[in-house]
Order: sequence, then structure tokens, then C-alpha cells
Amino acid sequence: MAKGKNNDATPEPEEAPEAAADATTDDATADDAIANDATETVDDGLDDIEQDLDDIAGAALSDEDAALLDQAAVDLVAEMRSDMLRAQAELVNFRTRVERDRAANRDAVIAEVIRSLLPALDDLTRAEKHGDLEEGTPLAIVAAKIKASFERYGLKTIGEKGEDFDPHFHEAVVQLPTPDATSMTIADVIDPGYALGERVLRAAKVAVAVPE
Repeated sequence: MAKGKNNDATPEPEEAPEAAADATTDDATADDAIANDATETVDDGLDDIEQDLDDIAGAALSDEDAALLDQAAVDLVAEMRSDMLRAQAELVNFRTRVERDRAANRDAVIAEVIRSLLPALDDLTRAEKHGDLEEGTPLAIVAAKIKASFERYGLKTIGEKGEDFDPHFHEAVVQLPTPDATSMTIADVIDPGYALGERVLRAAKVAVAVPE
């Protein structure tokens, strides 16, 4: 019998979740009420602002106020036009700078490729001096095509016999004291130099005649 009484006194657990649900519902209702009050306050403020703007628009402006308003409109248009012109100028400068940088990068890449091929060009030049490039032979035809391709990109040879010595373009390998020399001149070209436009790819190696 005592065991039966303990079973009858056990509390039922279903009531706690229902209480929590009711509390959550009450909180959501309170949040909705606060949100509605805030919305109504904002709407009332907007209505007041619109009413004030309507009152200003409906009021008669004096000649002085109208003149000030017109001048303000003119100043605003002038300022907007100035900003537009400034933006256009900045865009033109940006495009010019981009094109200049692109051209400089292109020239730098071409210069590096040609510089890497200069040893082969030197071999062709030596072969031509030694008479190994007979006209009409396959090797002579290939050499002519290679030189024409380089020249198309603006490659030019530096160093000619009889020129004045210029350390920017010539490298003096040998100095030859010469009785009739009045200045430093190129007596012989050992290895020709090359320039691509204003860029010196390699200075010419020369023998220089110098006054005794």
C-alpha cells in the first residue's frame, strides 16, 4: 500500500514547457509592441517634416530670397560642371599614364628578348666578316631574316670606325697612342654595340686612338 501512495504523489512534468512557451510568447508580444510604437513615432516625424516642406513651398518668397535661391542654383550648376571637368581630366591623365606604362613594359620585354639573342647575332656578324655567309646560301638567308626582324623593332648598331669615343656608347678595350690623333676616336671595332631606341642594350667594344 505504501508503494502505491508514492506513485500517486509523483508531479507531472508537462507544465514547465508550457510555462516557458507562454513566457516566450509574452516577450515576442512586447517586442512587437515596441516596434510598432517606434514605427508610429518615425511616421509621425516624417509627416511633420513633409508638412514643414509643404509650408515652405507654399509660402511666397521675397525678391531677395528668390534672387538668392537663383544664385545658389547657378553656383551649384557651376560647381557640378567644374567637378565633371576635373573628373574628365583625371580620367584622361589616368589613361595616358596607363598607355605610357604599357608601352614602357612592352619595350622592356622586347629589350630583354633581343639582349638574350645578341650572342647569336655576334656569331652571325663574325661569320659574315670571315666570308662564311655566301649570298644565296640557307645560312645567309636566315641571318638576313633575323637582322631584318631586329631592325623592325628598332635595333641599331653602335660603333663605327672613325667616330669620336663616347663612354655612354663605347667601351674602350685598347688604347692606341697615335701621333696624328687630336682626340679620342675609334680606331677599330672589336664587338659592335646595340641600342633599341634610346636604350643601350650593349656598349660597343672598341680600340681607341688617343693622342701621344
